Parts: sequence; C-alpha cells; structure tokens
Amino acid sequence: MIDHIKWLGHDSFRLEGDGKVIYIDPYQLERDEPKADLILITHDHFDHCSPEDIARVRTPETAVVTIAAAASKLPDPVRVVSPGETLTVQDVALQTVPAYNVNKFRSPGNPFHPEEAGHVGFIITLAGQRIYHAGDTDRIPAMDSLSVDVALLPVSGTYVMTVDEAVKAAAAIQPKVAIPMHVGAGIGSLDYAGKFKEKATVPVQILAIEK
Repeated sequence: MIDHIKWLGHDSFRLEGDGKVIYIDPYQLERDEPKADLILITHDHFDHCSPEDIARVRTPETAVVTIAAAASKLPDPVRVVSPGETLTVQDVALQTVPAYNVNKFRSPGNPFHPEEAGHVGFIITLAGQRIYHAGDTDRIPAMDSLSVDVALLPVSGTYVMTVDEAVKAAAAIQPKVAIPMHVGAGIGSLDYAGKFKEKATVPVQILAIEK
C-alpha cells in the first residue's frame, strides 16, 4: 500500500506513481535522486525550503508549488498557494491544508509556526490514494474533516505535535495507515516514532530512511 512512498529523512518524502515523481520538502539529499515532476514545499523554514536540494531534483519541466514566503527564495516559475485551495498541477490533484502551532512557542505568544503565516500541508492524490503530508503543525481543527488513506504526521514535539498529540490527530483523521515523521537528523529521537506506533489507535508504518 505504501511502497511508492519513500522517506528521505526529517519531513522529506519522495512519492512515485501514475508516472510521476513528487518530492515534499526535499532536504539534505545524500544521493542522486530521480528528477522531479512536481515539488511541494510546506513553508519557508530552511529545513523545508532548501533551494540547494530543490535545485538537485528540479528540471525546466518541474512544477514547484509552495506559499509566497518560500517562493521568494526560489527561481521562477513557482505556483503560489495558501491554505484551503484545491488545484491540479502536472495532472496531480492537490489540496492545501492549514499547518500551524497552537501550543509551541519561541517566546510567550510567538509560535514557531503562526497560523497567520499561512503555512500548509498537502493532500496529494496519487496511485488511487489520498496522501496527507501535514507539514509542521500541531493538532488543529482542520484535521477533523480530512478523508485520506495515508497520513504523514510529525511526532517529535518542541516545534510540532508531541507523540500524544499526534496519536489524537491520527484518531481524528482515521487514515488506513499513519507514517510518523519529523524525527531523526537531530529533530527529535527516532524513538518517538516507535512510541507513536505503540500508542496509536490506527495502523502505523515506520519507514526506513532512504540513503
């Protein structure tokens, strides 16, 4: 069911299906990866919007979709989106979902990922599945109305959902399978992925990092 989903570490994934190669937040790519038909960037932070890594898999025919703050760091053309959009790019159906913090703060009243910044997660329809990449987010009300087959959920805490918060998010979303992310590479221990699997009430698959 998820053989076409490859975890590249942190929040970075490569999806393959329907003759397409799609990257989400490519970061610290360590080998020659297949060139992209479509690159999706959830927000402008350096470990999600990495111009160097994007350039490694981008061709003149590659479509790039992201928010305005990230687009400003990248060469044109870039398709700029906001939360709550439905669109088709490179014959791939996409939806953008809000992604923000409700209880993770740099300082009092200053969240790491403010709602007003307009960061996004993506729902990608590929190979007959709806795949949700949540981006950097806490458990938010928008998750209650999602209908997806696969949910890629951050679980490391500090900047994103804790394990327990991700368990609640997965219970609300009810995917056929949840895949933990935002762990490893100095961004939370890989142990968090195991703890999420132990506690989750939905099926969980922990992917090996492709190196």
